[in-house]
Amino acid sequence: MERAENSDIISSVPTGTEEDSLVKQNLWYQIRARFENGMKKTAIARELDLDVKTVRKWLRRKWTEQERQRGRALDEYKKFLIARAPEVGYNAAVLFREVRGQGYGGSYPSLVKYIRPWRVSDEKTATARFETEPGHQAQVDWGSSKVWFEDVQERVHLFVMVLGYSRRIFVRAYQNERIESLLDGHVAAFNHFGGRTGTILYDNPRTIVVQKNQISGEVIWNQTFKDRMDFYGVEIKLCRYYRAQTKGKVESGVKYVKGNALAGRRFRDIDQLNEWLAEWCLTVADERLHGTTHERPSERFARSEAAVMIPVNERPVPELERNERRIVPRDTYVVVETNRYPTPPDWVGDRIDVRISSDQVTLTNGQQEQLSYTRLIGKFQTVRRGGNPRSLTSKKNPEGPPRLDPLYPVMDGDVEQRSLAAYEALIEEVQ
Repeated sequence: MERAENSDIISSVPTGTEEDSLVKQNLWYQIRARFENGMKKTAIARELDLDVKTVRKWLRRKWTEQERQRGRALDEYKKFLIARAPEVGYNAAVLFREVRGQGYGGSYPSLVKYIRPWRVSDEKTATARFETEPGHQAQVDWGSSKVWFEDVQERVHLFVMVLGYSRRIFVRAYQNERIESLLDGHVAAFNHFGGRTGTILYDNPRTIVVQKNQISGEVIWNQTFKDRMDFYGVEIKLCRYYRAQTKGKVESGVKYVKGNALAGRRFRDIDQLNEWLAEWCLTVADERLHGTTHERPSERFARSEAAVMIPVNERPVPELERNERRIVPRDTYVVVETNRYPTPPDWVGDRIDVRISSDQVTLTNGQQEQLSYTRLIGKFQTVRRGGNPRSLTSKKNPEGPPRLDPLYPVMDGDVEQRSLAAYEALIEEVQ
């Protein structure tokens, strides 16, 4: 609702007017409040229905404070705001929506200014560190960094898992943050640690959370991720929105990887980078004297945590699959990942199910007829039919090639068949 409302308001206000200035200032405060609460620029752009370039532009801008009293109208909501603000992480957008539902008719910037002193005061208040028992919790997050491969600098994505008790860290580099990379990172981390913790704490990325109601806490999971975590028996924990400090162990771990493992390094390729990261985890990160525990993570893990890690290698990992829908085109070939797979002619126009696994593509129509093909590696390839290809007949498209094409360099009609003897007689006549 807020996204559509922002888009409608911005597009309907004449530029250069006082109203336009107020709307832009209101937008600036919305962007600034979310950014200061730890929200990423891409997430801000998604929530406010803006281009990420617009978000960056407004974050660079400094808005001149106007010398006039504001917030008087909010005094009657002060008791509610004081109690509610810490619960939503001092998120002004949430508070504005809620007090507007109670009858507040003032502006969003006024509310931002009204609660700002409380937020600043809260940030200066000491926060108790959340410690966990051995084997109870791990924290997972992504980081990214530019890395030199030979003479070319490329951005890599870093999967990082930190054990909450011992502070042992695992990191692996990927070319993206897709679900396949996320799940592979978990497998590699569990192998590295020799097991898993009871719970794992995450942020709220799309590869994990499709939708989350901040008030009720109701979550719609990415089903592929949820199924895999259920397979492992992991209890998923999510951070509250805009409260990055709740996963501070892995946040610090990401910074540590960038500042220590990657600083001043150059690699042949991503495989060599991951070889180095695996070595670095064991020989550097595990053996440092941790600033909070004042112990080496390897020693703290061996003493109290190794024995309570939960094994995960008792069953094979389920095959990662995804399901899609397709309508069979007139040429009977269904396109999957740019490659073409044939179907029977009587499937044309049908909506079919496509199941894609690691090595197979399965096509199923409404009558539960099924075709399976080996999944093609690469792009723009075609699976040929077994035997002679079958073609569709149509009144508009007669069988066979066009016979009256004036540009085709063969005369219309059948070519006369002659024996070799006729050619020999012609040669004798010439001689």
